[in-house]
Amino acid sequence: MQPQLAGFLPREHLQQLVDLLQLHDYEVFGPQVRDGAIVYLNLQDVAQLPQGVNDHQAAGYYRLRNTPSVRYFDWANGPESLKPFLFAPREVIWQARRSSEGAIEFIPPEPVIQKRAVLGVRACDLAGLRLQDLHFLKSEFKDPWYEARRKGLFLISVNCARPADTCFCASTGDGPAAGMGFDLNLTELDDGFLIEVGSDEAEDLIATLRLKPASEEQLSAQYAQYKHAVEVQQRALPDIPLMNILQNNHDHPRWDDIAERCLACGNCTQVCPSCFCHSEGDVVTLDGEQSDHVREWDSCFTADHGYLAGFQVRPDTKSRYRQWMTHKLDSWHAQYGRSGCVGCGRCTTWCPAEIDFVKEARIVSGEDEV
Repeated sequence: MQPQLAGFLPREHLQQLVDLLQLHDYEVFGPQVRDGAIVYLNLQDVAQLPQGVNDHQAAGYYRLRNTPSVRYFDWANGPESLKPFLFAPREVIWQARRSSEGAIEFIPPEPVIQKRAVLGVRACDLAGLRLQDLHFLKSEFKDPWYEARRKGLFLISVNCARPADTCFCASTGDGPAAGMGFDLNLTELDDGFLIEVGSDEAEDLIATLRLKPASEEQLSAQYAQYKHAVEVQQRALPDIPLMNILQNNHDHPRWDDIAERCLACGNCTQVCPSCFCHSEGDVVTLDGEQSDHVREWDSCFTADHGYLAGFQVRPDTKSRYRQWMTHKLDSWHAQYGRSGCVGCGRCTTWCPAEIDFVKEARIVSGEDEV
């Protein structure tokens, strides 16, 4: 359905929404502070949310700080996107067992639909989810485990009012406000939340909340908040179409400069909401009677990922970083009709070598000088 404004929920009534989701058998997850970062954890009470917490992000830098603010979502993002909820970091995709007669049978685990609701989703992560959907669900061969998790997912997004210095979603067209892909979308104001409905299920679910009509002052505050969130973003990918530009700059000297700094740790691909590289292997029991075929997250920065039939396709860090950026910003257009970057800035924040993804893309594409 086309998203539409449903009304206003006072701040003190947010717990009613959480209770309502649980009443409908959803396991609710929400942003919480753990180990110095904001991550998604099981949520029972809104008191668990990071009220008054801001984040400060820069290249290779992430810190939280407490403020007197009453807001729960006054931060940009943490290291987690929606990806772990759907594309499991590690899972068994089939088992092999030897029968008493010596025959081997293959047993795929049955996909299970789990009802999960995620509160606090950002617009950039909804865009990342759309890309994951294209990869796992829109091809000839659907991923049954991803599909089962997707069917059980209820998404409550919150428009971003305070982007980090590393954010650039406005330049990719993926934020800071959510336009689609949600069940419910919230705009947090000091006194409560404007709520948009994006699905029939959500419309039925919140019918009992008795939302108040939104006032003109609240709607004006919503627009001013959105405008500010766009204007404060200082980073931007080049306006020019990147398709073929990175390919044509295959031998740009900047690739060597990046390779001298890059640790090939794979942090950028792990926190990226759209990356989907994985590896597969078998874990065999000691008696040799059973094995699990396991799929787990991998990265194009690892040596094994570029190994093909006795030949290393990408033998060094330079070729691996170039592959990642060129695929993300260039060849994804041919595969999925758009760039693979949603402007969340996580790859820059969580890079221990402080490599600024946008800065490097602008230099290699010729948009900026070194």
